[in-house]
Amino acid sequence: MKIRENLFIDAVTDKILRIHSFDGEKSSFAVEKPIGTKARLREIPGVGGAVQALGTEYLSIYAAEDGTLKIYDKRQKLLCADYEGELEQECHALTEEEAEQMRQEGHNVRSGEEACRFQAAKKLFGDEVIYGLGDKTGFLNKKNYDYVMWNSDNPDPQVENPTFRAMYKSLPFFIVLREETVYGIFLDNTYQSYFDMGFGSSRYYSFGAVDGELDYYFIAGDTVAEIIEGYTSLTGRAPLPQMWTLGYHQSRWSYTSAEEVLAIAKNFRMYGIPCDAIHLDIDYMDHYKVFTKNDETFPDLEELSSDLSKMGIKLVTIIDPGTKAEEGYHMYDEGVQNGCFAKDSDGKIYHNAVWPGDSVFPDFTSEKVREWWGKQTELLTKQGIRGIWNDMNEPASFEGPLPNDIVFPGDGLPRLHKEVHNVYGHLMAKATYEGLKKYDGRRPFVITRACYSGSQKYSTVWTGDNQSLWAHLQMSIPQMLNLGLSGMPIVGADIGGFGSHTTPELLCRWIEAACFSPLFRNHSAKYTRRQEPWAFDKQTLDINRKYIQLRYKYLPYLYDLCYEETKTGLPILRPLVMHYQQDKNTWECNDEFMVGSCMLAAPVVQQGARERMVYLPEGIWIDYWTRERIMGGCYILKEAPLDVCPLYIKGGSILPAYGEMQSVEPENIKTLTLEYYPETLKKTAIFGRKPNAQEDSCYIHYQDNGVDFAYEDGEYNLYEFMFSEKRSNGLQVKMLHEGFLGKYEEITAVIC
Repeated sequence: MKIRENLFIDAVTDKILRIHSFDGEKSSFAVEKPIGTKARLREIPGVGGAVQALGTEYLSIYAAEDGTLKIYDKRQKLLCADYEGELEQECHALTEEEAEQMRQEGHNVRSGEEACRFQAAKKLFGDEVIYGLGDKTGFLNKKNYDYVMWNSDNPDPQVENPTFRAMYKSLPFFIVLREETVYGIFLDNTYQSYFDMGFGSSRYYSFGAVDGELDYYFIAGDTVAEIIEGYTSLTGRAPLPQMWTLGYHQSRWSYTSAEEVLAIAKNFRMYGIPCDAIHLDIDYMDHYKVFTKNDETFPDLEELSSDLSKMGIKLVTIIDPGTKAEEGYHMYDEGVQNGCFAKDSDGKIYHNAVWPGDSVFPDFTSEKVREWWGKQTELLTKQGIRGIWNDMNEPASFEGPLPNDIVFPGDGLPRLHKEVHNVYGHLMAKATYEGLKKYDGRRPFVITRACYSGSQKYSTVWTGDNQSLWAHLQMSIPQMLNLGLSGMPIVGADIGGFGSHTTPELLCRWIEAACFSPLFRNHSAKYTRRQEPWAFDKQTLDINRKYIQLRYKYLPYLYDLCYEETKTGLPILRPLVMHYQQDKNTWECNDEFMVGSCMLAAPVVQQGARERMVYLPEGIWIDYWTRERIMGGCYILKEAPLDVCPLYIKGGSILPAYGEMQSVEPENIKTLTLEYYPETLKKTAIFGRKPNAQEDSCYIHYQDNGVDFAYEDGEYNLYEFMFSEKRSNGLQVKMLHEGFLGKYEEITAVIC
């Protein structure tokens, strides 16, 4: 519906509005499928000088004569208002000389090609917290900072603004929370965009882009969780992963030979440490040429994969987009012949340098090129490769960035690099996912460094080239939480740090903090200290083994959370505020997180610390290590020697657990143990208050073959487990859906 010239509003659902500057439809890389609801805008009575008033069943929108908007919820609570005052001095009012002078003084100034084509400004009320925006560094709350969406490979240690306003990913979605209201905004614009979240003025926040159209979604709801559910209903949700991908991954740049890889695998088995994957970095290739191997150091990948498979370990290989420009190399010859590469403004194939030297870049905007690239994955899967790790796909380049006027021809719809840059990694992940799905048949395992909104449909992500610094361990928690809040549920950070030299203590604390991160990978760089679990001393080895085993014990819980995510979009790792939104103590909790709704982890992230303050929200919490019952709503001091990560279970929870295993082989999992954590145990006092009578506890558990897509045809089991102290036999089991033949042979229960 038209509001004024160049401003339109559509109702996607009763709680989601699309606000845009163009009439008609526009294709989106993120929103690939319409929701298909019957929501509509209707005229409603105007208030307070509004010249136009529209509403859905949940929202009321009032437009002033100048086109500024105010959006209210069904309670007539003001959710969001366009800022009506004068904006701070715009860069177009500065001369280039003045702008350069301000840059030299450390100010963030946009002019010329960096100037925004449009800018939307929203009023700040003063009590907000702002979450999301992907992998940006710093704290959970993004208010008072400014950010750039322009996928960037910067190898310097990332700490905080203003140095690292841009990172590897562009996820232009954020959530604004106030005491009684919450909403989200998703700017669906792939050009370089800017998000000033109160950095330039305490009166408003703003967002804009250097090109393209104003096109954003306003997402309303009553809770943070509901906002994420709305956002992922637009951009998609991560499909179920293969279960083994939730296991432990070991990586390094690089394991340089098949013999070294086998030695690493044998060490895991010798030390009794579970492991499901070893990753091969770029040195497995023939002179860094993608979809090749080094015949001297990796003479037979198929044999290597087979030998590892006998130990329950899978191979994952890295693939970069930069393709070596070399005649006689099949990727280059086929790509040139079929017009698969990006071109310069003169229509010639564009060249830059990456790891293989002189390189060209596939045009992933073309479906034809994506199919060609996806077909190449068969070269790897036929040799036993079980996953593909996409790197350098911002795209990174060694001889300066790709110019903005590089052309991606597409399928008859050419686009310039300035439009494609932020979705290049997204489209590469899509090509890889679709190729693996078609030519391998199992659920694809894809990791990507660069991405855009919607990439969760195709890939897991990691936070990129972090460093072996305590600051980076600390920062990894809000990074992963904000990625989850931005619709990316399966995330991880390189355990121990990628660059620089880790220490035994740092590695121990990092494996503890990452124990439940969906992507559970230890990765390090060349010329840095080795950081496999056995690389230091017995204590470090034992602590790594302890937490890797703990991870495998609760794999069924993590897999259940992945199933829940497919229905709701909720991430596996969650900030406390997601479940305790009314408790302001949770709003800026940067060093604790929930694993689903049942577990709370409070890792130690300070060197030398052997105790820490832990905030426990309302309710009864059970100390996982001591079984002490604690009344929440307060801070406690928890002793945390080097081998203890403070971990708490919400009273009344049921957790599914597996027995000991060295790798994930779903067909061999015959027994499930249910751990029931009642709020009270007989003769057990609760620290803080006298308990109430225990109510029934319920838990839904999902089971399938953990490998392929048969579940889409109903081949899965859905169990409902209920515990009650009032019931004589304690446990009740109900099958909500029975379609998978591999039911558990035994289900046991323990009270914890």
